[in-house]
Amino acid sequence: MDPHDTSPPPKQEPPSSSTTPPPLSQPPITSPHHHCTTTTCINCGGPTTFPPPTPPEPPTYIPIRMPALNLPPNSATNTQQAIILTPVPQSQRVPTISLSHIFQTPTKRIHSKNDIVRLHSSDTLKNFLGFIVALSESIRTHKLSDPCNLSSTVDSIISILQTLIQFIDEIPPIPQSSRYGNLSYRTWHDRMTGNAESFMLQFLPPDLHSATIELVPYFTDSFGNSSRIDYGTGHETNFTAWLYCLARMGIIKEGDYQAVVSRVFVKYLELMRKLQLVYCLEPAGSHGVWGLDDYHFLPFIFGSSQLIDHKYMKPKSIHNEDILENFSDEFMYLSCIEFVKKVKKGLFAEHSPLLDDISGVPNWNKVNSGLLKMYKVEVLEKVPIMQHFLFGSLIKWYSLSFSHI
Repeated sequence: MDPHDTSPPPKQEPPSSSTTPPPLSQPPITSPHHHCTTTTCINCGGPTTFPPPTPPEPPTYIPIRMPALNLPPNSATNTQQAIILTPVPQSQRVPTISLSHIFQTPTKRIHSKNDIVRLHSSDTLKNFLGFIVALSESIRTHKLSDPCNLSSTVDSIISILQTLIQFIDEIPPIPQSSRYGNLSYRTWHDRMTGNAESFMLQFLPPDLHSATIELVPYFTDSFGNSSRIDYGTGHETNFTAWLYCLARMGIIKEGDYQAVVSRVFVKYLELMRKLQLVYCLEPAGSHGVWGLDDYHFLPFIFGSSQLIDHKYMKPKSIHNEDILENFSDEFMYLSCIEFVKKVKKGLFAEHSPLLDDISGVPNWNKVNSGLLKMYKVEVLEKVPIMQHFLFGSLIKWYSLSFSHI
């Protein structure tokens, strides 16, 4: 090359990713290599050293506000459609039995989905559900402390439930490593069962003492299963069936309904929560995170009825800790939410997504009617729950008309 030649050197093209590397005798490139998320280096044209970063994972839970239903993907469509298409249950008067009524030991009659279909076409199931609606309507707009008619029967039932609470204090749980199912519960259950008939005789008139053969099985199956040491909505339904039988016999009257919810059911809920905590009862047939609650359903129905047309508290108020602290003693729904937050850890939207979704419903009337429909579909139409339900002379199996019972 002529040393006196001042023309610029010819421009060299950077090697592509497919060309061979320059020979070792060539001077090294002094400029730094800046690699980015593209496929080639912006300086040397070579392939990038690091792969592009992976996009962040989506959050584990995204709250769904409308519709107020958050179910597992495999069952969401069918269940959601069934609830939407179900008419809102209506209250019904409970027909009372005649003086010549003959009681019988109740038995299990449901074994398949066809049996469920037959049951729901009968007047028996419609009237039982109508009784639950009537209880819900009796507490509408009332606080739990509001004055109500306290009959001798209601007082006796409250006393019985209080005795069962005292049994817990007298039978402490034994130390054991398992998470669920303290064996002391079986001792408690045996004592409850052994006293069940004498409990019934405390409020039954002499001419109805023979009804114990039918009442006792409903009563003893209202507080959980001693073999599995569990409790769920099926046992809660049995307790309601026991109350329904008393209404069929005329022992509980319509004027008692408000007290049945605000006094009897509240005491029952107190008993069951203590049993659940002390003996670590396993949830029976729980839907886990996708269920309304691990153990109960009806307190949410009754509690939502209490709050209908409330001037200040809306469904979204369950997220206000001050409201829960100050009003849970007066409103059953808030009490249930407070208890859930007490026993479950983590974000409410993650451990109770369905309750979180319901908080997005605009008013309590819609919450109440939706829960009634959901109770019919999710409890009364489920074979695993209703296969344990009992039928006798007071709750007749597949009765097409009450003229037959």
